[in-house]
Amino acid sequence: MPVYRDEAVVLRTHKLGEADRIVTLLSRQHGKIRAVAKGVRRTASKFGSRLEPFMVADVQLYEGRTLDVVTQAETIGAYGALIADDYASYTAANAMVEAADRLTDAEASLQQYLLLVGALRSLSRREHGPQLTLDSYLLRALSLAGWAPSFQDCSRCGAPGPHEHVVVQLGGVVCADCAPQGAPRIDAATIALLGALLTGDWATADASDESTRSKANGLVAAYTQWHLERGLRSLQHVQHDQKASG
Repeated sequence: MPVYRDEAVVLRTHKLGEADRIVTLLSRQHGKIRAVAKGVRRTASKFGSRLEPFMVADVQLYEGRTLDVVTQAETIGAYGALIADDYASYTAANAMVEAADRLTDAEASLQQYLLLVGALRSLSRREHGPQLTLDSYLLRALSLAGWAPSFQDCSRCGAPGPHEHVVVQLGGVVCADCAPQGAPRIDAATIALLGALLTGDWATADASDESTRSKANGLVAAYTQWHLERGLRSLQHVQHDQKASG
């Protein structure tokens, strides 16, 4: 059977039988892969810990009839334990990999792969607040999937901004003429933060206050839920954690 090698990040795992595990991977060259890792739940397994969620590995697989089989795995990015040590980072990472699972398929998407790996690396290094990192990842991942929001010009008619209405169903900010009746007005600081998260302007994002972050987070969550239809189950835990800590 054909053997191939790729870099991949582990999105999720499921137990299979007594000692095996099914792993869902987002790879650099082969898109999303579902494969069996045989014997990884045994204590003597050579690469069980390398195939946990949030880990990035160089994997060798051979093609099976229904599922491919992992035969080798070498760690590239050991982010799992570092992320799991911080609960806010852990819940944010869970939302990220669930979104990646929903937004990708078997077609290769190098940009989605690199975006996710970069976000997980940033979480593990505590470079920014977990909620900021998650919100930035979601906006950019949705953009790569074809749902790029506008936080400057009107998303409906293109009228130059700035504008003070945000309507997630219309794709971002809208001018006064395009805003539906009752559309909420959003302050300039929140819109600026949304734009910074989308473009990776971390100086602006890190300087934002908690109130602005909370409002931006609500809009990012609503935008994500709207486009993914069924929503992200993990996102509910992130939001709940944020409220509980406030």
